Amino acid sequence: MSKEAAFDPKKAAEDRKREMEEITAKLEQGVKEVFQGENYKEYLKFCAKLPRYSVNNQLLIMMQKPDATVCQSYTGWKDAGRQVKKGEHGIRILAPAPYKIEREQDKLDQRGRPILDRDGEPVKEVVEIKVNAFKPVSTFDVSQTEGKPLPKVGVEELTGSVEGYAMLLDAILQAVPVPVTFENIESGAKGFYHLEENRIAVQEGMSEAQTVKTILHEASHQALHSREAMQQSGDKKSRGQKEVEAESVAFVVCQHYGIDTSDYSFGYVAGWAADKELKELKGSLDLIRRSAADLIVKIDDKVAEMTSTKDIDAFVAEHADELPFDSPVAGYIEITPPAELDTVASDRPIAITAEAGLAKDMKEAEKREKTKKEKAAKKTSLKDKLKAGKEKAAKIPRKTSAKEEQKAM
Repeated sequence: MSKEAAFDPKKAAEDRKREMEEITAKLEQGVKEVFQGENYKEYLKFCAKLPRYSVNNQLLIMMQKPDATVCQSYTGWKDAGRQVKKGEHGIRILAPAPYKIEREQDKLDQRGRPILDRDGEPVKEVVEIKVNAFKPVSTFDVSQTEGKPLPKVGVEELTGSVEGYAMLLDAILQAVPVPVTFENIESGAKGFYHLEENRIAVQEGMSEAQTVKTILHEASHQALHSREAMQQSGDKKSRGQKEVEAESVAFVVCQHYGIDTSDYSFGYVAGWAADKELKELKGSLDLIRRSAADLIVKIDDKVAEMTSTKDIDAFVAEHADELPFDSPVAGYIEITPPAELDTVASDRPIAITAEAGLAKDMKEAEKREKTKKEKAAKKTSLKDKLKAGKEKAAKIPRKTSAKEEQKAM
């Protein structure tokens, strides 16, 4: 019997439905267990490894393979030059599988009111609606694959030295959208986010690691609990909930960059979560995950920019004498107006504008060429000079003084 003939679409649909029910039940149990004991801290550590995955998929991967670090689909690993090892079982997660349906509904005017026909009945129209759905798919951890080595993330090397911390700190300060000042805080607090002035203050003189932790904590308050953020969310949060969220985001980001997080404590989380509904708890986890991922992405981008600039500066410093221009970007020629391949007007003049460095080099080149020509002109042979003198003398009138004749020669 062929594989096509053996396929039973009804059974396949039932199997998928049953698997989705099992996954949903696991997720509900997983969310409840996250807020018990040390589980919350372990979840945040896992979140730091896979910050871009949804809460659902983070929990599913964590429950099936707690030691996972980098997950991809079979095709994704193949594109990265790696192959899933023979006999490895996939980690089941949820992937978006949206579909469209047609639905008949009342046709509305610009004000949102139903349009009526001659008989006063609502006019109907058929609209296409996108339905968000998910399906179980397999993903694999890097430990389940072999092949081409994965590229190392530059930021993982930043926290091993003072210089690394300095660059990370600079990247964080650039990623945070409000001013950060270092001052002596008389209350004894390590830092605070000023709600009215929309700024962050950090106690000066602390260790590099503590400074980074404090900035990340207060930056999380700014992102989640500023007046604008609270108005957009419409939530009313207690001080305890705000601290849980800010401390959790800071923990995830610190863990991601290898900063010591052993002094973080989440013993109060279980009490805070005790009276919360499952939907509310899951919403908090998702908010923490998204905020941490957003900070990580912004910091990574700033680090990449600084690393790139540093590499260019180092190259210029080492090879300055070899470069043809004063600036590594000199030599770029801009054509104005832009040339269009499909329509070229032959009578339309094209103006070429050179960068300042290139223009200077072009002037010097023209000057050198002119000097070269002048020197070449002066290298006329003695014979040519005498010939030229005779021709000039022949044109002088015979009634010329002896002095003038001598001068003409």
